[in-house]
Amino acid sequence: MADKNAEVAVEDNGGMKKTLSLWNFFTIGFGAIIGTGWVLQVGDWMVVGGGPVPAMIAFLLGAIFLVPVGAVFGELTAAIPISGGIVEYVDRSFGRTLSYITGWLLALGNGILCPWEAIAISTLVSEMFGSLPGLEWLRAVKLYTILGADVYLFPTLIALGFAVYVIFLNFRGASSAAKLQAFLTKALLCGMLLAMGVSLFTGSPDNAMPVFSQVAGAGGGKAESTSLFAGIVSVLVLTPFFYAGFDTIPQQAEEAAEGLNWNKFGKIISLALLAAGGFYMVCIYSFGTILDWHEFVKSPVPALACLKGINMLLYLAMLVIATLGPMGPMNSFYGATSRIMLAMGRKGQLPEKFAEVDPKSGAPKLACVVLGVITVVGPFLGKNMLIPLTNVSALAFIFSCGMVALACLRMRFTEPDLPRPYEVPGGKFGIGLAIAACAIIIGLLVIPFSPASLNMVEWSIVIGWLAIGLALMAFTNSRKK
Repeated sequence: MADKNAEVAVEDNGGMKKTLSLWNFFTIGFGAIIGTGWVLQVGDWMVVGGGPVPAMIAFLLGAIFLVPVGAVFGELTAAIPISGGIVEYVDRSFGRTLSYITGWLLALGNGILCPWEAIAISTLVSEMFGSLPGLEWLRAVKLYTILGADVYLFPTLIALGFAVYVIFLNFRGASSAAKLQAFLTKALLCGMLLAMGVSLFTGSPDNAMPVFSQVAGAGGGKAESTSLFAGIVSVLVLTPFFYAGFDTIPQQAEEAAEGLNWNKFGKIISLALLAAGGFYMVCIYSFGTILDWHEFVKSPVPALACLKGINMLLYLAMLVIATLGPMGPMNSFYGATSRIMLAMGRKGQLPEKFAEVDPKSGAPKLACVVLGVITVVGPFLGKNMLIPLTNVSALAFIFSCGMVALACLRMRFTEPDLPRPYEVPGGKFGIGLAIAACAIIIGLLVIPFSPASLNMVEWSIVIGWLAIGLALMAFTNSRKK
């Protein structure tokens, strides 16, 4: 009887199960933003920026830069709380074709991060756990080498186990996935507190000085920046990739619990961005002051190497947290991407099978299957396979954000009477800031000679994905006719 009542409730709510609270939405966004970059790449940020201080300033500016974009999502989602709403916003403002391109690119930008995170888990298990005494067996069976990266049997199986668990929870519905996200958020906060504690007891602010200097990193690479300003800008262009994920909050808006305060929901997205910015800054400062940062960056994974030299138990604790970290983005992006595909199926932009949801859990059935296949392939690809996709993901993400900002501005004129429980601070001027922020970041990614510009391989991926999408749209349209 309970199962039957649950099915009726899901059906009455348009097929989606309404269970997510404001805290659930916050952990979904925060967990998607914070993965393992703060452990694996904090040393690179210092090298590129010329020290912990420029890196901290860049991440603060990056968060502030994207707050107007988060506010735009908050306004539209509170006004039109449906799954994969980005497809609806752009469709109502600019028509079916641009809506399809936006949704399809966002599916690319979000979807590829699921296998990417699975690869991160496999890499940590093989390179970090596999180097510990007594755990050498993790690298005893080598399967093959792909693009210069070795793929080992046991780390691959462990990463698959993590991935299958995330897939299983998402098939059970948003509520189950949200519980995992809440746990992972607490684990990440424990990692930050651990770094802070070590810094307070063993470090010194003097270790972060001088404010700017050039130094070689673990790979021998030297910062190209020649001044404090250049160092800040060099890190600033990297921050959009490490802030990507706040858009996962509105993608699951249709599953909000009954009676949710939509005015507060609009603020949750900006809060998740600012909280992530604070998290990054605290971690950069903590790791940059544990020991002289010039020495810190010489290790391949300095955040773990410095703890290993201080206390093995602290090292193991941070390693466990870092290995769990990729599950957060994987879980959030899995849920968000499946809802984008669901929305495109409802709009007739993808085959109608994508519009079907499980009557018991409310999960999009076909979208979850497709993402499941993509995710479990990840650990078999090797750590170097998806490197070109990081810039592709950033471009697809920011382009979609820019289209949402443009849609928000246009709807202020075309639908002025639309009830808006939450509005962008500053009105049209605030929306304009969001559009400008997206335009600047897109420019840095596409203009030749920019430090973050896409190369030919990455452009080929973008163009190929768009070609597949347009062919799929044509196929869908022909089936309808």
